[in-house]
Amino acid sequence: MSKLIELEKMGQSIWLDYIQRSLLTSGELKQLVSTGLRGVTSNPAIFEKAIAGSNDYDDDLKQLIKTDRSIEKIYEALAITDITLATDTLRGVYDSSKGKDGFVSLEVSPELAYETEKSVAEAKRLYETVNRPNVMIKVPATAAGLPAITELIGCGVNVNVTLIFSLQNYKAVAEAYQAGLEQLAAAGPSVKGGHAVDRVASVASFFISRVDTAVDKELEAIGNIELAGKIAIANSKIAYAEYKKIIQQPRWQELAARGARAQRVLWASTSTKNPAYPDNLYVDELIGPDTVNTLPPATLESFMDHGRVAETLTRGLEQAQDQVAKLAELGIDLEAVTQKLQDDGVVAFAKPFTKLLESIAEKCKLLKAA
Repeated sequence: MSKLIELEKMGQSIWLDYIQRSLLTSGELKQLVSTGLRGVTSNPAIFEKAIAGSNDYDDDLKQLIKTDRSIEKIYEALAITDITLATDTLRGVYDSSKGKDGFVSLEVSPELAYETEKSVAEAKRLYETVNRPNVMIKVPATAAGLPAITELIGCGVNVNVTLIFSLQNYKAVAEAYQAGLEQLAAAGPSVKGGHAVDRVASVASFFISRVDTAVDKELEAIGNIELAGKIAIANSKIAYAEYKKIIQQPRWQELAARGARAQRVLWASTSTKNPAYPDNLYVDELIGPDTVNTLPPATLESFMDHGRVAETLTRGLEQAQDQVAKLAELGIDLEAVTQKLQDDGVVAFAKPFTKLLESIAEKCKLLKAA
């Protein structure tokens, strides 16, 4: 039995953090789905590597440059074609899981991370343009993103909330999701293809490896490495414990009685950045029910090769809490660290988006000359 199917039986879904045209047209994604893959996530950095780093899109570009579209619209056309192909490949998973899995995520422009109304407008437009029930629109968990999440869920749009690093930010995301469900339950969907309260779906993408990268630097600066490589997992276990608390509360129980789906925590940024750490550290240690882990191809391959399938997420909560408390005693403000990570993350996604548009413009120029 595939390890992905074993994880599915334990309640965890594995999604692929990668997309490229050849993955879709070669049948590779279809093959991965047959081994237990349950979804796909994308972001501007992934599209930048796919479009700028391959010739997969040249035929489409030759046609698109004849239409006199802007570079942004050319990019969008390429991305939406990929997302549409991926959602169609995963439609069987979506249907058989009754809307729990089978999603493909498409991110709003990172340039809108601090603009609520524009984020909402673009998210609705992208959702209606893809026109597939299993597309998820990614919105960052910034202060401007939180009300956007509520409004989008309230309209019936599936939302992947991204760039969550802290417990407090996660709580705010959960609040935004429930507020959106309450609006949706009262008024019903208001976008084309929007879902009702018993079908709309959302995940809360909690970022992992970057927390250790940042905290480890702080620990090294004060000459203490006792907690190195431990805080990201501890932080995640505490967030998951909060998720379990939320779904026991009367507010959530009332929504659940109306058929609402829990907003699963999705572990993101799970490739190991420090070569001194085990390559599957952020997969093996975060296995638990009602969760998703999205893996880049190399991490997926290494987990399939030598990963351990065992429920680990629910173990060691007290130790995790002690580790975070110890970090505070050392004078390291985890909330400040994680806020900076979110701010930096917005910039980190904006840079490859800008680079992507520049690369497409250069490709178009060369193709026109040819």
